[in-house]
Amino acid sequence: MPRATAPARRERATRRRRPRAGEPVGPPSGIVAIVGRPNVGKSTLFNRLTGQRRAIVDEMAGLTRDRLYGVTDWGGRVFTVVDTAGLDPSLVVDAADEAALVRGTQEQARMAIAEADVCCLLVDVRHGVTGLDEDVARILRSGGKPVLLVGNKADSAVDPFWSHEVYRLGLGDPVFISALQGRDTGDLLDRVVELLPPPSETAEAPAAEHTLRATIIGRPNVGKSSLLNALVGEERALVSPVAGTTRDTVDTWLEDGEGPVQLVDTAGLRRRGVVTTDVEHYSVLRALRAMERSEVAILVTDAADGIVAQDRHVAGYASDAGKALVVVANKWDLLDQETRADPQTLKKIAAGFQFVPGVPVLAVSAKDGRNVRRILPAARMVAHQRSTRIPTPALNTLLRSAIDEHPAPYHKGKRLKLFYAAQAATPSPTIVLFVNDPELLNFAYLRYLENRIRAVFPFNGSPLRLQPRRREGDRDR
Repeated sequence: MPRATAPARRERATRRRRPRAGEPVGPPSGIVAIVGRPNVGKSTLFNRLTGQRRAIVDEMAGLTRDRLYGVTDWGGRVFTVVDTAGLDPSLVVDAADEAALVRGTQEQARMAIAEADVCCLLVDVRHGVTGLDEDVARILRSGGKPVLLVGNKADSAVDPFWSHEVYRLGLGDPVFISALQGRDTGDLLDRVVELLPPPSETAEAPAAEHTLRATIIGRPNVGKSSLLNALVGEERALVSPVAGTTRDTVDTWLEDGEGPVQLVDTAGLRRRGVVTTDVEHYSVLRALRAMERSEVAILVTDAADGIVAQDRHVAGYASDAGKALVVVANKWDLLDQETRADPQTLKKIAAGFQFVPGVPVLAVSAKDGRNVRRILPAARMVAHQRSTRIPTPALNTLLRSAIDEHPAPYHKGKRLKLFYAAQAATPSPTIVLFVNDPELLNFAYLRYLENRIRAVFPFNGSPLRLQPRRREGDRDR
């Protein structure tokens, strides 16, 4: 196959599709798995697509063991990217005790393939196609999922690489990229978005009688299943003192007097380094998928333990997904009388979730039924706040007043100009700011504008995203 000329490759390298003006950016919907043999640059590509250095990158093969999840957006579509361990089919059959960890990583990669909507098969074009690449391609062809063939390490149009060999894998036209340099990753994302299925129509679909969709989340053994049983009024979910009893997501329907409610009990979510078994990894992925279909995340914490870092980490999952949040301090009956009577106790719990302003915190005992009846009204309240639509004239008046009272600092001799602002047509509250230069809006100033908006339109318990964009036609001004 003839190589592209250097100018042509440079043109493709810089052609990164930007979101169009006013294009909505919704919550994550869809999963893309990056798979391939060891040491082809999967973690490098994961870091490039997510914009964060979360995956360890080194020349040593086999560094990635757990599946690593990140969120990226392209062309108005937000989706989850999964980094996997290098696939080597021969390693799975090794029964030696030393190979237990290796076998586990291989199963993790296969689980990611089974759950993904799109698989990106990465090959190293500098070394050509190997027998192991052909084995991995055979696994993907039998999986029935859309597969995008990606030739990585095409760092330069001057250096030769074995692009013609990639076609023999029988997976269609490849995309040649350099994950390290970011070359042509925009073309890759264009192809990925084309292959992703449309967002689920059941997720937050409007209905004549609105159904409240809520997912019960939390770390293991905090009483999620007990809370579900208390809400339903029957033993709907298995309850055990053993952490990790719930593995699958459990959907339950009920009526609360204000309309139908869909509750989903999920497996306990733990930080990546503590998740040990293949089944637990699969359960976590199902829990994250269940949260995509919901409006509200009901975070259950253990009041006796207080708020720990993992509680905030789990709340971060909900915030990143754009869901409203209700915090339930369960096992309130285990606290001593003095602590329960102290009004500062609930304030200290709420302080642990300051990144979601106005989140309601409820003191609950699922075992005794204490305050359980307050949970669904609180969930409906934050769902209503999340669905607030700000009139465009009122939003622009509010933001221009905030900028006049406290102008943004100059950056490279330029001053911020807000042309107009509008709320995007997304379930999660998102404000698009069309400005002369997005770089003039740093994190601190965006937080200031967010606080000014929340002072009038609270959006209690919901994340509020502010997305600065350059107005079309003002790129060179």
